Amino acid sequence: MPDIRIRYLSDRIDKLTYIDGKSDWIDLRAAEDVVLSKGEFRLIPLGVAMELPKGYEAHIVPRSSTYKNYGIIQTNHMGVVDESYCGDDDQWYMPVLAVRDTVIHVNDRICQFRLMEHQPPVHFQETDHLDNPTRGGFGSTGRT
Repeated sequence: MPDIRIRYLSDRIDKLTYIDGKSDWIDLRAAEDVVLSKGEFRLIPLGVAMELPKGYEAHIVPRSSTYKNYGIIQTNHMGVVDESYCGDDDQWYMPVLAVRDTVIHVNDRICQFRLMEHQPPVHFQETDHLDNPTRGGFGSTGRT
């Protein structure tokens, strides 16, 4: 299990915990009270800075209940923090857009993260044919 050095930039949020056996995602919390009007954008501070292990990055996404509870969507849909963002004041944020008037309180769990190893280097080989049947359509459904 990799070690992560963490600096808390707020004493108003609960310490991060990993709940083994329940999920491999770790909840992140709002580090300040935030009042948003419908259509307003805001970077919500998460109150932490971390030194991730070499070769890893953190993927940050909303919790499944975030939209229902707070009426916000994460504007970059998935945030990626790599190990180079590791200074004392490199606080993590969640960029959000409010779809309704809302209030988020300090310590509310609004997003979550997990560690991922960097993708290995890939090489693209150009070809004139892929030698596979065409499925047609769009995405995994194959429907247009």
